[in-house]
This record gives sequence, C-alpha cells and structure tokens, in this order.
Amino acid sequence: MRTTPTSNIFSTLRYSAALLALCLVVASTAQAMTIREMRTLEKTEKQGSTYTDYYLVGVMEGALEAHSQAVRAGASASICLNGRRLEPSMAKNLYTTELKRNADLYEADMPVQLVVVNALGTVYPCL
Repeated sequence: MRTTPTSNIFSTLRYSAALLALCLVVASTAQAMTIREMRTLEKTEKQGSTYTDYYLVGVMEGALEAHSQAVRAGASASICLNGRRLEPSMAKNLYTTELKRNADLYEADMPVQLVVVNALGTVYPCL
C-alpha cells in the first residue's frame, strides 16, 4: 500500500484520537495531575520536588507503555527510541524542556501527561 502525505496525516490524527481516548479512560479512573497542581506540590511540600520527580517517571513510563499497546493494536508509531536509551532520570528534563519550548501552548490546567507525551514525540520522532 502506498502512503501519501494525506494518509500519514489521517494516520497521525487517528493515533492521536486513540491516545486521547486512552488518556480520558485513565483519567476517569484516576485523576491526572495538572501542570498547576504539580507546580504547587513542588513549591509547598517539604519533599515536593522528590514527589514530582517520581510522578514524572511514572507518567513517562505509562505513556511509553500506552504507546506500545496502541502500536501493538495497529496504530502508527509516533515515539521511536530506535535503540536510544531513555532513563528515568531524563523524565524531568523532558518535561521542563517541552514546557519551555512551547510555553504559549500549555495552560496551567492541562494534564502533565500531555506535556510528557508531546515531549517524547518531539525528542524521539519516528522518521
């Protein structure tokens, strides 16, 4: 089957819709932390920075697992490590870099997961 730019766009949109649906299902069972809540936790709690670091690692690992599951179910891959290592210690840097890179895109009430998924897709694109 020959792919065209239009079919790639529809494939990406289908994947994004599937990922959003998965996030909504997960969010309905467990409340996702927003950017605002994470910033508040980091500033107000004694070990807030430690809590947020662990949270980001969990979000990153969950996003990768959800992506892998979607790919196994037939979705097009949008995050490709291609043999590169992705360490837990990289989660916070991915998150903060994405927020800085697209500061005008994210609002404080958006979920942290959205930022992490976008960061992974930007840093580890499928070419």
